Amino acid sequence: MKILVSSDIPQEAKKSLSDFGDIIEFSTKGITYDSIASHPDVFFCKTENQLIVAPNVPDKYFDVFKKENISFIKGENPIGEKFPKTVFYNAVATEQLLIHNLKYTDFVISNCYNNKKKINVNQAYCRCNLIPLRNNSFVTSDKNIFNVLKKLDYNIFYVDSNDIILPGQTYGFIGGCCGANGNDFFVIGNLDFFKEGKVLKQFIISLNYNLVELYNGPLFDGGSILFL
Repeated sequence: MKILVSSDIPQEAKKSLSDFGDIIEFSTKGITYDSIASHPDVFFCKTENQLIVAPNVPDKYFDVFKKENISFIKGENPIGEKFPKTVFYNAVATEQLLIHNLKYTDFVISNCYNNKKKINVNQAYCRCNLIPLRNNSFVTSDKNIFNVLKKLDYNIFYVDSNDIILPGQTYGFIGGCCGANGNDFFVIGNLDFFKEGKVLKQFIISLNYNLVELYNGPLFDGGSILFL
């Protein structure tokens, strides 16, 4: 198992995560603003069986993917310095659904879902704010996403993200703190430091996940954890 994660997450979290697979630490320079320059969910969209990659990801990562036999497709749109050139790949893509502000979704991602359900939301930083889980369940820190998915009868849990750390910004977002793989739900931090941690923990456990808290500190938005 290869795990793609920001180089900026706490060292203790990297060490814990390395127990579950081989870490690929991600970072960029001079492409976009510093707060999200190392965030996998800005440069990559992980579908059920494919990794879609911004074409201006540093070449060394394409070399790693080829060496490790990680299947990928290049998207059409390069990531840029400012919105909306930062959101093309920040979609939530599951086996059955594509969720994003669809007017910004990279064509390659959208094309993969031509025969599946697409759900439009206002939030273009969708994956930052939304983590998909089993049984059509979700956790979000965006009220519009919550309202749209709730109206469609999905099992969705809303949390306020104001005490999530994102260096350079006032706060981060719940999707950027998390990743799920198999029976494990990973969070970059300890939910005891999160004001809604107790009820979020109950929601995660109710879906029969094993909760893995990666370090003993506040939740840290590292731009998601992608399992390849």
